[in-house]
Amino acid sequence: MNYSKIFRGVFPPVPTIFTPDGELDKKGMKTLLNYLMDQPIDGLLILGSGGEFCHMTKEQRYEVAAFCVHHINKRVPILLGISSCSTYEVIEFGKQADQLQVDAVLVLNPYYAKLSDEYMYQHFKMVAENISSPVLIYNFPALTGQDISINVIVRLVSEVENIIGIKDTVDNISHIRQVINQVRPIRPDFVVFSGFDEYMMDTLILGGNGGIPATANFAPDITCGIYKAWRDKEYDKLFSLQRRLATLSDIYHVDTPFFGVIKKAIQLAGIDISDSVLNPVKIPNQEMVIYIDDI
Repeated sequence: MNYSKIFRGVFPPVPTIFTPDGELDKKGMKTLLNYLMDQPIDGLLILGSGGEFCHMTKEQRYEVAAFCVHHINKRVPILLGISSCSTYEVIEFGKQADQLQVDAVLVLNPYYAKLSDEYMYQHFKMVAENISSPVLIYNFPALTGQDISINVIVRLVSEVENIIGIKDTVDNISHIRQVINQVRPIRPDFVVFSGFDEYMMDTLILGGNGGIPATANFAPDITCGIYKAWRDKEYDKLFSLQRRLATLSDIYHVDTPFFGVIKKAIQLAGIDISDSVLNPVKIPNQEMVIYIDDI
């Protein structure tokens, strides 16, 4: 299968909507999913970084995955995050993904303990060989503390058929260029997504497939507009939207992590959802809200 025909364009990393007491807000979750599916998005990422998977219990992650997949009901392609520090737990989450029949899963390298290239390779190989869902590697060294080396990526692509793409969240477009230049001769349909919003245009220019931008949750006219302008060769519009996105991307510096900030931006865009986040993170204060509204 040519997965680059499925995984292309804009896949918003969907925030998980919670009640104030930390339970899944099913009404709010439906509201957000319905809103996004009404936009010109190309797919959805569930339980990515912005989905707060890292602060959930295993039971919560199972519940969120099942609820969202069933509600989306194959209306758009689904990428499901299944990351964990434990290779065995990733496989457990992957087995649920198989049962839910998602289109692919997204897998971080284990964090906290730094791994040799061999151990890094073995992690992704074990996951990919023990589940049937296609796997996208998730490289986010700013949060995991360790970059997935180009050598490991090339080896995995060469030897593990079920690894079909990467979300590369590296603050350097040269890294995406290296991935494309070294991987595409081996696997021409290997999917390359930018994790950082403002690099999506450059990723497309270099031959990548698109991006997974959190700004698409509240400003889909900009991020989806960039992809459409690229596809339609409307370059003046492309550059104008890219300059707007450059300003909008300041939202990621409002708070760390940005979970509550994105939810507040969605609220300010007129979508009726709760901005509750899981502990230890708190909702944005009034000063933050004013800043978000002014961006």
